[in-house]
Amino acid sequence: MIPLSVLGDGNNGIIKKIGGKPEVKRHLENMGFIVGDEVSVITEQNGNIIVKVKEARIAISKEMAGKIYV
Repeated sequence: MIPLSVLGDGNNGIIKKIGGKPEVKRHLENMGFIVGDEVSVITEQNGNIIVKVKEARIAISKEMAGKIYV
């Protein structure tokens, strides 16, 4: 299991765990990051990571991406 923040451009993974405080977990789940779903890293720009989850592109900070384990 590794954090999404180190997965690398163009790589896919299955979300295994979401860490952090309950409100952070809830926020990420509301954005579409659900344990068991696939996530793809599209690119990293200006300290943000652009990912594809559930057919949507989402930009999240490296800090938030570090709380998502694949």
